[in-house]
Amino acid sequence: MRVYIAGPYTNGDAAKNVRAAIDAANQLMDAGHQPFTPHLSHFHHLVHPRDYEDWLALDLAWLPMCEALVVLPGYSPGTQREIVAAAEHGIPTYLSVREFLEAQP
Repeated sequence: MRVYIAGPYTNGDAAKNVRAAIDAANQLMDAGHQPFTPHLSHFHHLVHPRDYEDWLALDLAWLPMCEALVVLPGYSPGTQREIVAAAEHGIPTYLSVREFLEAQP
């Protein structure tokens, strides 16, 4: 299943947040899913910086292609917007990787 990973990036330590997203993506891949990890734009941003809203627009363009949204711990205004967008597209939201994996048949 295509799974969008949402979670803090700019709130707190960006490196730790990127690591948490990569770890979540790895767990999902190990379980046979195909994660979309918007946090990886961190590396693109290091080479070609763009405004926050540019990155969020890119993420929100890809979100409708996913079949589930997994939310990582921690507050993020971007994550809140992703949750709203997922609901608008009828994409189920899970509040952890564990919750998502336990819901799978």
